[in-house]
Amino acid sequence: MAAAAGWNVRNTSEPSHAGRAPARTGAEQAGPDEPSSTPYALQQTEFVVGPGAWSPASGPHSAPRPPIVSREQWGADERLRHEPGEYAHAVRVVFVHHTDNPNDYDCAEVPSLLRAMYGDHATGRDWDDIGYNFLVDRCGTVYEGRAGGTDRPVVGAHAQGFNKGSAGIAAIGTFHEGTPVPAALTDAIARLVAWKLGLAGVDPRGRAALVSTNSMSRYRKGARAVFDTVSGHRDGDPTDCPGAEMAERLPEIRQKAARLQGR
Repeated sequence: MAAAAGWNVRNTSEPSHAGRAPARTGAEQAGPDEPSSTPYALQQTEFVVGPGAWSPASGPHSAPRPPIVSREQWGADERLRHEPGEYAHAVRVVFVHHTDNPNDYDCAEVPSLLRAMYGDHATGRDWDDIGYNFLVDRCGTVYEGRAGGTDRPVVGAHAQGFNKGSAGIAAIGTFHEGTPVPAALTDAIARLVAWKLGLAGVDPRGRAALVSTNSMSRYRKGARAVFDTVSGHRDGDPTDCPGAEMAERLPEIRQKAARLQGR
């Protein structure tokens, strides 16, 4: 499927930017190892549990589910998908992305933009589905991304090496240095983060460990990496996504999400 006019479908498996990200501490950095010979799309299937193995945690630090536009509502063609959803035990980290497209889109056209991205990810990149778990537009509308259940720990294709145990939330737009980030967008991301991490009792201000599944990330395959529970894509992979301006908003998103959880 061709991309809609003005829409740049971003490659989420490889760095699309030349910017630098801060070095991480508390985990082994990627070494000179040769990257795994396993194709990236196949590495997303390393951790699978059957339906029914997941039940959301209940506790004092949950948050209400925000309104989410379903795949059916934005017109996902489910004939493009051929594999069942894959699941981790829980989502412990959220990676925030940007889609690297122009910011002047009309929010009414977002469903068509998502259909174009879905077609590119599912067939053009052979990921079988859209890579992100959720997408959020500049008007603050949240969209369901990868299939499998919004309240379940679906393994996506958004953070090379760290899809297992994480959720990918993509801000629709480009947020490099000097680009304003709409408050409606960050507020919606905070609400989504509060709910999604709250399902597993995770504090949005905390830190959590994930194990790298791919040496093309910032960490050697098999290395234990410690992330903020709300991190930018650039923290795990050699990219400047989600852009400098969005990265600067992450502390605010963490604090808002924590307050929504009653922390």
